[in-house]
Amino acid sequence: MTNESPIPVVVNGAAGKMGREVIKAVCQAEDMTLLGAIERDPKYLGQDAGEVAGCGPVEIPILNDLQATLVLATQEKVQGVMVDFTHPSSVYENVRTAIAYGVRPVVGTTGLSQEQIQDLAEFAEKASTGCLIIPNFSIGMVLLQQAAVQAAQYFDHVEIIELHHNQKADAPSGTAIQTAQQLAGLGKTYNSPTVKETEKLAGARGSVADDNVRIHSVRLPGLIAHQEVIFGASGQIYTLRHDTTDRSCYMPGVLLAIRQVTQIKSLVYGLEKIL
Repeated sequence: MTNESPIPVVVNGAAGKMGREVIKAVCQAEDMTLLGAIERDPKYLGQDAGEVAGCGPVEIPILNDLQATLVLATQEKVQGVMVDFTHPSSVYENVRTAIAYGVRPVVGTTGLSQEQIQDLAEFAEKASTGCLIIPNFSIGMVLLQQAAVQAAQYFDHVEIIELHHNQKADAPSGTAIQTAQQLAGLGKTYNSPTVKETEKLAGARGSVADDNVRIHSVRLPGLIAHQEVIFGASGQIYTLRHDTTDRSCYMPGVLLAIRQVTQIKSLVYGLEKIL
């Protein structure tokens, strides 16, 4: 780190499962300080963010006023960072507001449209403010995607299955969409039909991403986050799978993103871009 002062961090979505993990990780990082914790659920307002996260009191109360907290971040010696794990319905405004205040967003919330991402990219560029949008903070998932791109050079048939807990609001997952986009960027069309298919129930064959890559979404209690990329060819099946068993696996990627976003002046999409 070039800055002697720790990076001030605001966690938006502080009482959520990911928000709690981020608070614990930030409080344990020597080069960061928890400046604020934002949560819309009224039952957590006023509670100590550290106690809610399970890491002991940190004397930072959970609030529901994002703008007031962002103002505090602008008064620090080091430019602040907002980590957002909220909801698809609010993430766009959250990120745009942070950029407007000169606070650098690190976004783990999925559900942003391509048009919204493009708009935020233009806004961040004009403001010369770094912004990281990361569909998945897991190093293992980045490795899976890299392996999938390599395998796609040799297979013409592929489908993606993503499985998440039943409290996830958007489908398909941002990670599955990103994986499909990476496969679609190779200049080929997958899954050429051999028969005329008929869906007896709408959606039985999943959604269709670019270049005819199909994505299937599963939502069940007991799951966290899982993804399979299944390639098929005559006489063989090649399956890549990543399973999340604990959300702590995302924290090295989150901390890396917090550090890296202070070094850039535009929007960057995907963890692989900063590794």
